[in-house]
Amino acid sequence: MQKQKITQIPKPTRYQNAAIDYYMGITGSSYLHYGYWEPLPQPGEELNISRLRVAQKAYTEKLFSFIPEDVQNILDVGCGIGGNAVYLDERGFAVEGLAPDIIQQEKFIQNTKGKIPFHLTRFEDFQSSKKYDLILFSESSQYIAVDDLAQGAAGLLSRGGYLLIADMMRADAEYTEGIFSNCHVVSELKIALEKAGFSLIKTEDISHAIAPTIDLSIDNFRTFGLTTIKYIADVVKIAVPPIHAIGSWAFKRWLEKLIVEGLQAKKIFESHLCYEIQLWQLSK
Repeated sequence: MQKQKITQIPKPTRYQNAAIDYYMGITGSSYLHYGYWEPLPQPGEELNISRLRVAQKAYTEKLFSFIPEDVQNILDVGCGIGGNAVYLDERGFAVEGLAPDIIQQEKFIQNTKGKIPFHLTRFEDFQSSKKYDLILFSESSQYIAVDDLAQGAAGLLSRGGYLLIADMMRADAEYTEGIFSNCHVVSELKIALEKAGFSLIKTEDISHAIAPTIDLSIDNFRTFGLTTIKYIADVVKIAVPPIHAIGSWAFKRWLEKLIVEGLQAKKIFESHLCYEIQLWQLSK
């Protein structure tokens, strides 16, 4: 029997996946993306989950505004749990979802009531005789190498088809270690796509409009996450002191640095990254 190939997932990607699970838990939303806050919250104005859900719907509407009128069918790569797919399906597009995660597959089928096709596979492994009018990467491009993304999209699109990318990207190529280091460098992504035959049609930097979600996530983690960690540590210290001692050592050895970095996510984002929506077209 042939052994199943094990894919090594880079640490930054695994950190991002953990963040996604946390994000899903606190929002209870059918969307996994950062949202689009418009108008922007005023300084000192309360940020909450209800407002985030409004921002998430606005984000999907923003993506929709980038889709050319001649597009009919769409492949939603890294489709998450179906929020964008449902929105596009309701507006008459023939949508298909693709993701390698079984949990996301279950939630996608549930949220789309099984009406939208789902492909359980990595984008790099996906093969189809069908050609798409548009391929969407909504906060999923960072999980795929730039050359695999560019060449794979070119092979799946109709001539003159479109590639729509909305994601966090590294404006600073020197930022190579940390929780966001798996995001693509803007210039490297551009080179790969142009080499594959794509031309940039439209782009917009919406960094300011997604930043409040980072603030909200940090606030929630500081309020609930750290408080919960401290409570569990206190209980273990009372009940089983030796395990608490081991846990304290492990925390300082492996987790403390990650938590400190997570609490600095907004500063890291503002210093090294941006969030762009890019519409590319494959040459005819």
